[in-house]
Amino acid sequence: FLQMLRGAKQRDVLQLLRRVPQETRPFLVEAAVAAQSVASLAALSEFLDFSKEPKALLEKFLYTAAFSPRPSGELLHLVLDKLDGKQVAPEIWETGIIAVGSLVGKLCQQKLCGLQVVERGLETILKGLRGAEEEPEVVVYLLALGNTKLPGTIPTLLDHAEDGPRAVTAAATSALQQFPTPHISSKVKQAMRRIFHQKRKSYDRTCRLAAAEILLDNHPSAMDVINILLATSEMDTEMATFLLLKVQNSLRGHHHLAKKIMKDIMGDPRINNYNFFSKVGISSSFSGPLTVTQDLTSTFGLDLLFLEGGFLRKSVSDFSLLSHGQRLRAAQVTFEAQGMEWMMGENLSEGEEEPELTAGMSATFFDVQLRPVLFFQGYTDLMAKVLLSSAEPTSVVKGNLLLMDHHQVIPLQSGLQVTISLLGGLGLDISADVDVSIWEQELETGVSARGSLAMDFQAELDSPFLQATLRSQTEVETSIHFNTKLRFSSSPVLLCLQLREEQVPYR
Repeated sequence: FLQMLRGAKQRDVLQLLRRVPQETRPFLVEAAVAAQSVASLAALSEFLDFSKEPKALLEKFLYTAAFSPRPSGELLHLVLDKLDGKQVAPEIWETGIIAVGSLVGKLCQQKLCGLQVVERGLETILKGLRGAEEEPEVVVYLLALGNTKLPGTIPTLLDHAEDGPRAVTAAATSALQQFPTPHISSKVKQAMRRIFHQKRKSYDRTCRLAAAEILLDNHPSAMDVINILLATSEMDTEMATFLLLKVQNSLRGHHHLAKKIMKDIMGDPRINNYNFFSKVGISSSFSGPLTVTQDLTSTFGLDLLFLEGGFLRKSVSDFSLLSHGQRLRAAQVTFEAQGMEWMMGENLSEGEEEPELTAGMSATFFDVQLRPVLFFQGYTDLMAKVLLSSAEPTSVVKGNLLLMDHHQVIPLQSGLQVTISLLGGLGLDISADVDVSIWEQELETGVSARGSLAMDFQAELDSPFLQATLRSQTEVETSIHFNTKLRFSSSPVLLCLQLREEQVPYR
């Protein structure tokens, strides 16, 4: 279908978009974005009306653009034009800004940073950030900057990480975690030390832990590791338990950059002793390989941070691919809940702001940070959601993405030439759900990820006297479900975890 679209004229693509049934339209929009021909982009520009079209279709268009493996300047131009000066729904605007960040970053990876449209895209984000007054607006612009992964934006992120309110600091440190190790300079590390050790002001525990992770995951110095370990003796049990497990994890992962340093430090009995490693909190951090080959390691990681009373503060499930020193976050889903301890009458930690009762989720796929989803904000909203719950999970991302798009002509020594094409598509359906029961005092979270990968390889030799074609088609389907159930009505708190992987058919 994609190859057919690439040869179609603008009027034909436009007619298709207008005439197909409503349920088929999202697929067509995805294919037209993936085709990226002049005709298909012009047809999309004429067809999509950001003030009228259903939100689901517009979000589908923006996310498909954000995930493009090799986007063109024309695609970024189309997204910017659709957002420029228009009155659009807040969630569409947020998704659009995050997509602009991803497109700017990918075009710069293709050495196209000098394009006028790329400069316009980056300036749109920076100008919006300077003029943003509301906290949620600032957060979206910071996440978009993280998607660009441009070293020039790091000073801006550092300013917000150190001086912003809780949500802004969390978004800025989260954006910095997206950057590859070569960009985590000594200046970034100094700022992370100040946040972790609270040199300027008190920071939320999740921000301090994110700062510690940046230090530990990017060629840490021995002194950094020792100082982080020493700091755990002054932390509450849950935070200390979580951090100590993080350090121990780096000893197990053969791919971890800090493994040698950690081994040397653990040889010192003043550090590796019962006093440090006897914390008995219920927080946990685990990371382990799913598959290991000579060139590729895929890992599953699970972080669970609890509060002293047994409430789940944050959970992160992460599927990553590691190859030749590079890391790709294939899927990372984060749940955060705050204010629960205050609602149940628990005391806050010293220096911590009184949090609003909220629960939300954020997700990263193929290194693209998506728009955060808020489940409820405030006690009234929570009660409304509890009473009017539809029991339907929230869709995080659903659709078809073009992952690989390669075309090459290879001249042979005989004078003949071979044409090679490789297309790889991913069908993805990821949903998540949080269910809070005040009466039963239970909290349930669930993430379901279903995906199917299809690859089409073709090598063709075409000459006046000889024709030969080699074709290969591969399909893989997989489904992973991750559920947690927490019951805090009694002591000790009861926690059930389930990771279920269905059988993988490979054709």
